[in-house]
Amino acid sequence: MDRIFVMTGLGYAILGLLLGIHMAASKNHAQLVTHAHIMLIGFVVSFIYALCHKLWLECDTSTLAKIQLYVHQVGTLVVLTCLFLLYGQFVAINILDPILAISSLLVLLGVILMKVMFIKAGKKSAA
Repeated sequence: MDRIFVMTGLGYAILGLLLGIHMAASKNHAQLVTHAHIMLIGFVVSFIYALCHKLWLECDTSTLAKIQLYVHQVGTLVVLTCLFLLYGQFVAINILDPILAISSLLVLLGVILMKVMFIKAGKKSAA
């Protein structure tokens, strides 16, 4: 799981940096919020999850770990897509708002599932 999170995180880093370079070159910073979310929930959070798996969860590949991976990735991709559409003024906020709300909750669920895995891992090591 650690390698998957590193690879997806680095993919988000490339995407976020390309968007940042595009904004700087075009002098149009309308996608600043999108760029920040790509870098934070895409790159930074994915990379932190990779470190969590490598250092503390001993590369957990359980069903819960797989669910957490997919929940985070789906939630992140949908949030980022909606933000791009919103700040690019391609789709109105009233259409994107419910999708953003649900996908944000998916990202939150990913964090909660990571905490659950940490709790379970702590109980195993204490036994």
